[in-house]
Amino acid sequence: MLLIMEFAFLILIILLIAYALLAVYDGVYLHLYKFKLYDQKESRFEHLMQAVRALLFVGILLTTFINIENNQLFLIGLTLVLLDIIILLVDAYVEKDSRSFIGGLPRWEYIIHLLLNGFHFASIAVLLTIKINLTDSGLILNNNLSTIENFPYFELVAANILPGAIVITLLHFLLYHSRFKQYMNRLKFSCC
Repeated sequence: MLLIMEFAFLILIILLIAYALLAVYDGVYLHLYKFKLYDQKESRFEHLMQAVRALLFVGILLTTFINIENNQLFLIGLTLVLLDIIILLVDAYVEKDSRSFIGGLPRWEYIIHLLLNGFHFASIAVLLTIKINLTDSGLILNNNLSTIENFPYFELVAANILPGAIVITLLHFLLYHSRFKQYMNRLKFSCC
């Protein structure tokens, strides 16, 4: 059983890193820099949904990943996961109309979104298999995870993703406001 937990933490680490890297590419480069979704009339609501999802991810990261051994926070985190799924559905529903200014969502970006959400929810599924034990007497939340050898590496990855997630969340919300949006549009970045 211990070897399975070690392997599960290793998979979780890989999923979190893959999610974080792809989220930066999609959420910052594509949404904020290349397509400037915050600046498109058709995309304002989608941008707001993505800002809410970014905020929910910070909450999920804090309550389920970083404080994995705190059962009360973990249960709050599961509620945030359910809210995230609802917001994801709304975001996916409006995405076609939101991208009308570029002729719709590019196929390659659709694939990125599938991978991104796949990594995100796969990491949550693996986390659930680590945290929840099914016994004859019911569900038991595992609180001895810090004894697993790969746990410190998992903690390190989760803790290092948090600052970037907070910055991306703040940036999404700030860009929803016209004054900050005007400031950002005046800045000239030459990238990629």
